[in-house]
Amino acid sequence: MQTNKHPVLVLLFLVMVVSVATAQEDPIIPLPIKAIKDSISAPLPPFNLANDSIAVDSIAEDSAVARQSVLLDKIKYKAKDYVKLSQKDQKIYLYNEAEIYYQDTELKAGIIVMDYIKNEVYAGRIRDSTGTYSQLPYFKQGDQIVIPDSIRYNFDTQKALIWNSRTEQQAGLGSLGADALKVLAEVTKKENDSVYFLKDGKLTTSKDTIDPDYYIRVRKAKFVPGKKVIAGFSNFYLVDVPTPIAMPFAYFPLTTGRAAGLIFPTFTQDPQRGFAIQNGGYYLPISEYVDLSVMGDYFTNGSYGVRVQSMYAKRYKFRGNINFRFENQIFSQKGFDDFSRTTEYSLQLSHSQDAKANPNSRFGAIVNLGSRNTFRNSFNQINVQNTQNNNLSSSITYTKTFPQYPSVNLNLTVSHNQNISPATENTDNILLNLPTLQASMERIFPFAERDGIKKGIIQSFNFQYNMRASNTITTNDEDFLTSRMFENARAGARHTLPFNTNFKVAKYFSISVGGNYEDVWTFETFERGLDPDDPESNREVVLDTISGFDRYNRYGFNASIGTTLYGTFNFGEDKKIQAIRHVLRPQIGWSFTPSFEQFYDTYLNNDGEEVLYSRFEGTLNGAPSLNRANTMSFSVQNTIEAKVRDKDSTATEPKKIPILSNLNFSTSYNFEADSLKLAPIGFNGGTQLLDNKMTVNFSGTLDPYAIDNNGRRINTFNIDNGGSLLRLTRASLNLRYSLDSKTLKGERVDEAEAASDQYRAASGGRTDDLFGAGFDNRVQYEERDEDIENTPYGTKIPWNFNIQLALGYLNANRQNEINNASLMFGGDIQLSPRWDVGVSSGYDFVNQGFAQTQLRFRRNLKSFDLRFNWVPFGGNERWDFFIGISSSILSDLKWEQNSQRNIRR
Repeated sequence: MQTNKHPVLVLLFLVMVVSVATAQEDPIIPLPIKAIKDSISAPLPPFNLANDSIAVDSIAEDSAVARQSVLLDKIKYKAKDYVKLSQKDQKIYLYNEAEIYYQDTELKAGIIVMDYIKNEVYAGRIRDSTGTYSQLPYFKQGDQIVIPDSIRYNFDTQKALIWNSRTEQQAGLGSLGADALKVLAEVTKKENDSVYFLKDGKLTTSKDTIDPDYYIRVRKAKFVPGKKVIAGFSNFYLVDVPTPIAMPFAYFPLTTGRAAGLIFPTFTQDPQRGFAIQNGGYYLPISEYVDLSVMGDYFTNGSYGVRVQSMYAKRYKFRGNINFRFENQIFSQKGFDDFSRTTEYSLQLSHSQDAKANPNSRFGAIVNLGSRNTFRNSFNQINVQNTQNNNLSSSITYTKTFPQYPSVNLNLTVSHNQNISPATENTDNILLNLPTLQASMERIFPFAERDGIKKGIIQSFNFQYNMRASNTITTNDEDFLTSRMFENARAGARHTLPFNTNFKVAKYFSISVGGNYEDVWTFETFERGLDPDDPESNREVVLDTISGFDRYNRYGFNASIGTTLYGTFNFGEDKKIQAIRHVLRPQIGWSFTPSFEQFYDTYLNNDGEEVLYSRFEGTLNGAPSLNRANTMSFSVQNTIEAKVRDKDSTATEPKKIPILSNLNFSTSYNFEADSLKLAPIGFNGGTQLLDNKMTVNFSGTLDPYAIDNNGRRINTFNIDNGGSLLRLTRASLNLRYSLDSKTLKGERVDEAEAASDQYRAASGGRTDDLFGAGFDNRVQYEERDEDIENTPYGTKIPWNFNIQLALGYLNANRQNEINNASLMFGGDIQLSPRWDVGVSSGYDFVNQGFAQTQLRFRRNLKSFDLRFNWVPFGGNERWDFFIGISSSILSDLKWEQNSQRNIRR
């Protein structure tokens, strides 16, 4: 007798016995199945399969040719309706929610037919009585997932034939989802785990894989999951309509993470510079910590630009980025009168160290420098929103802490401040500190234990040491980064020793007494005198620079007394306004500084009169004061808030609402002054209204003295001169109101929107778009697109609105004029789930002109994104148009057009 030793057959035989036993208890009557045209030719189970009696002859000779199986593991399978074995066909039939598992391979389908002789499976869909197909095959091997109409798979060779397959491939740094590339093919041949061959395939990022709004049709292609798709002739289809956009061959990288490659450029036209290729270049991931992007622009009139960008990061250590841009700009053509050539550059650098890397030593840098017109004249359209920026500043800092008592902090800083306003042209507009060294020692209490409680005037006595040394350079754009910029360098140092003690009197009054000693060093001084070579009658004052170390010292004393007063007005818990609370913090201070005339000298002018001067005038830290000061200062701080009944009936505590967040007054009286002893009274305050949606800030100055006909203050009180008690000389008011549909309905702001605001602020823009939005803002839209179908409409149209009013009043010399009155506003409204409209503008009522005005339109076309930004007038007049695929994987399939403004040099 010959027996079959095949392990799968033995396993299937046991399943058959169980199935027959089950059928005897409760016979299964299968649903009628019609022969339909499927994409596989696998045999369907016979209609009488459930009632077949399978005779097993133990002595019958097996006609199958025995062969050695290469299966390395057991095959597990199950189905919802039935699992039947056909000894005649040597197949197993699984119907309805059928599943097979073998090692890392998983197959689910409506129908699965398994040939246990060939070790092959056939999987397909099932169709109900209405003709609707369901339970498409789901094939997973490792991380690769394919969802076809039908599949034929061999367990031994791991090869497969797949009909109407659909799979998703992620490229870049994102997660698998809406941004993934969908690979569709009528016929797919799986050669092995890493190679597939496609016939009549489609590549798209559309969410709808059944009827995509666009796709790239490939006739034949080699598909390597997670790496690439190499295709022959390919062309672009839009709504199933072929377009002239075609390629004889195509390469689609599918590498996840970072990979080196070309950055596809944008083709534009500039009426002043001609045709252009912009933003093209190469991306290179140097290592897992550093990458590099090199991009450039080229115009047919010879203008060009180069940009270098690099990002680096090491977890728990540091992170940062470097951006450098250089542009050689040519205007007009050689031989014309208006021909000119200029260069613009900018450098942005950011470096931050993780706090856990070294708590006692930190290095950080924020660098933002460039030429004066770097934003206003830039080629690149994404710099439009930065044209309103009039200042560039940088700071590179290294901090070292010595924790031993007394601890010492050292801070070494290189800083830069540059005014790029057109009003400062041809002036010294760049200030550099190269470098600034600061040292500070922790506060020492010599008459008390270090960790003990300090009580009384003796134990509370303390002192501290601070040092600041700096080398300051003032220069302009022309001399910057040349040896000439060091000609006006000033160096010096200051050593300060503040000391203080504080105590309480009568329990409620806090008294502070202290002083300050300062020693100032310089490395050059300036002597003044008349030029002996000039004629006797009209000699000029000359300045003689004396190089070498010199110093002076100054000191002063101070004291203050203050307290806090609380006042509460209760109206009853049954009232809407239950109580009003007023907190008052008055303070009186005194300070004394002697005259330091010992550091002053004299020279004779042309009239023979002595002129007093100090050799330290013009040095980095200036000269000590010649005037003796004995000043009494007064200040009052106010806070007023109300307790109101909460609208929420479940709230157990009343709601606190600020009436005045702060209202402060301050002035001083100088006993040593010959006249005008009382200083002007300054005031400032602020509050928030309308459920914190409106912010109000105001400030001003009140002068008790009158002025003469020339606008100079005189030693006569204004009330004695026929005026009011106090004269308002300056005032300012700022109102800002922000509102959106989510806040109005009490909803929380989306974290993605908040992150987008931080991104715009970090790149130099405003979070409120009052000066317009940048054109390169695709990230914001992609994050919102995921929930676009669930956006509520009708009476719940999403919108946001921002408005800011700034008023300034000046009356120091009886001008009685509004010197500043501007209104800025901006907002966005989502007219439909896929239509966005935005506007930002402003008006200067004093100069009677509009601020930069921008109109923004955006249309989400599912897989496409259409944007149009327009600045209709002004110095930055221009428009930008973009239409392209929203997904970052195929973002190079786009069309951009813009009108370059007339650059004003």
